[in-house]
Amino acid sequence: MQELVPITSGVAIGVFLGLLRPSLRLPVGAALAITFGLFATVVTGEFLISWEFLLVDIPLVAITAAAALFAVHRLRSAQTLRG
Repeated sequence: MQELVPITSGVAIGVFLGLLRPSLRLPVGAALAITFGLFATVVTGEFLISWEFLLVDIPLVAITAAAALFAVHRLRSAQTLRG
């Protein structure tokens, strides 16, 4: 249940990145993944156990954001093909 925060953050970041021009996606996405990964670790209280949870939360946010960006791109492409 604690992984819901980084996954939700990743989806929101991926949708937001779909609105940016391609040259900005990587730097903005990396900065947001780190920020929201840290946020997820703190909000869920995992940092009280170990800060090593950052090594799980940051990549989880980044991978989820990439998947959401891919999904947004595919949906837009499908809409364009339909008319």
